[in-house]
Amino acid sequence: MRLPPAARLLRRHLRGQGPALRRLAAWSVLESVPAFASGLLLAQAIDRGFLDGEPLTGLYWLAALAVLHVLGAVGTRQIYPWLAATVEPLRDSLVTGVVTAALERMADQAGDTAGAGVSQLTEQAEAVRLLMGTALRNARQLLTAAVAALLGLALLSPPLALAIAVPVALAVALFAALLGVQVRRYRAVVRQAERIGETATSIVEGVRDVVACAAEDRAARTVGEAIDAQAAALRAFARSRLARLPVIMLGVHLPLLVLLALSPRLTAHGQLTAGEVAGGAGYLVTGLQPGIVLLVDAGGTLLLSLAVILGRLAEICAGSGGTSPDAPAAVPATSYDIDADHVTFAYSPGAEPVLTDLTLHIPEGTHLAVVGPSGTGKSTLANVFTGLARPQKGGVTLGKVPLDDVGAARLRSTITLIPQESYVFAGTLRENLAYLRPDATVAQMDEAVDAVGLAPALSRLGGYDAEVPPGGGALSQGERQLITLARAYLSPAPVIILDEATCHLHPAAEARAEQALAGRGGTLIVIAHRISSAQRAHQVLLLDAAAPLVGTHHTLLSLSPLYAELVGHWQQ
Repeated sequence: MRLPPAARLLRRHLRGQGPALRRLAAWSVLESVPAFASGLLLAQAIDRGFLDGEPLTGLYWLAALAVLHVLGAVGTRQIYPWLAATVEPLRDSLVTGVVTAALERMADQAGDTAGAGVSQLTEQAEAVRLLMGTALRNARQLLTAAVAALLGLALLSPPLALAIAVPVALAVALFAALLGVQVRRYRAVVRQAERIGETATSIVEGVRDVVACAAEDRAARTVGEAIDAQAAALRAFARSRLARLPVIMLGVHLPLLVLLALSPRLTAHGQLTAGEVAGGAGYLVTGLQPGIVLLVDAGGTLLLSLAVILGRLAEICAGSGGTSPDAPAAVPATSYDIDADHVTFAYSPGAEPVLTDLTLHIPEGTHLAVVGPSGTGKSTLANVFTGLARPQKGGVTLGKVPLDDVGAARLRSTITLIPQESYVFAGTLRENLAYLRPDATVAQMDEAVDAVGLAPALSRLGGYDAEVPPGGGALSQGERQLITLARAYLSPAPVIILDEATCHLHPAAEARAEQALAGRGGTLIVIAHRISSAQRAHQVLLLDAAAPLVGTHHTLLSLSPLYAELVGHWQQ
């Protein structure tokens, strides 16, 4: 029988935890021994001890029960290390799976990537850890006690066990019948929580447009509607929890009433002794009753929540771990020309477009500078060229092949984007430089370091094997940018895009780095931080709200007052 997605996900992420789970089960058996033996020993203490005029014998039986409780306490104490050894790796594995799936959805430009991913990572994966820990700690203890109580009751008095098992079985069946409604309603709660994240993320990403259009009230209403929807889902789920009342009455109160009602007749006919009645009541009160209450309370909240959240994470992680078998194969580009065909892009459906009907041809080997006032879409254009942002209209091709058909892996190896933020990670300087080209030789790294001007920093740090601490340590912002520029130079990618990646360098260092990257061959697109970048480029793209213009530096000086104004501003 094929397991449901939630169970398959849990089994996959618990793989390798077999030893911890086996030890957890073994100590759980020892922990449940007192619950199994309590009724039997209590019956012996009453019938063969106190009622038989042998109080010492009765005390001996109770002492034996006390010893078993001590052994059960030892089992409980040994459970916690193995509980942690099971739950913590599960959380780490789930976080890895969720992050992988979120990054793959972002690469594929799925519509709900960021906000839903935050909810899945921060709330749902952590909730699985907490719920699984609670289930293994409390639910396991009480459920094993309930099973042990039923087994002990069957040994104590099979007729009484049968009479009690009937209402218990009816209670479990009723609970199972009502569980589907609770699952659906709790799933709605989880999905509405993700919707809040999705809605808030889209508004935060487009906050500039929200403010520009004076749409703060509309944005607040949109988020408020998502919050109200989750509140309604929570109320509906709370109403479904009323079903636990008849289950508790049928599975807890009715068995105790059956025992009390039948005990006079059974004892009068010699079918039950007083000790067996007391033992049966003990099984019901200390073992079966807590187990049934837990089944209803924890099963309707804890285990239900665990199943629903695991099911949702299983849906999210279903596509991770590789390309879908039905995904089309990547189409190789025959050249590295970049073409934008009537591209229009906005950060949300109701926002003003940042790029409007942009058509542009960038031949392979071009050195292009992109300039324009703040907010005209320069960084957005870089994201569109790399496939990180998908236009609402029009499209971008690489060598006449649409970016969607190039394939994510091929696209990442073809285009290297260096953003303004310098991503320097903990490790050696060699590992930082060779990140995009792991097989780089020392000679190739020397060439990249000399080309972009990183040699003084390399000498100061102590060579390629120098350790870079988390966050970059004492490296200046300029040195961090030089490391990322050398990394780009060393990359085999034929297209490099610099998104203000030299903003922390002084003009001479910026000029040296840009000339080095232009001279390595291939296409270089520079989102300009200074107008001097445009003066060095073959072509200049001026992004203007009126109409984008393409030309050389000197051509745009004569054609565009805006460009002349930008040049004059930087020259001053």
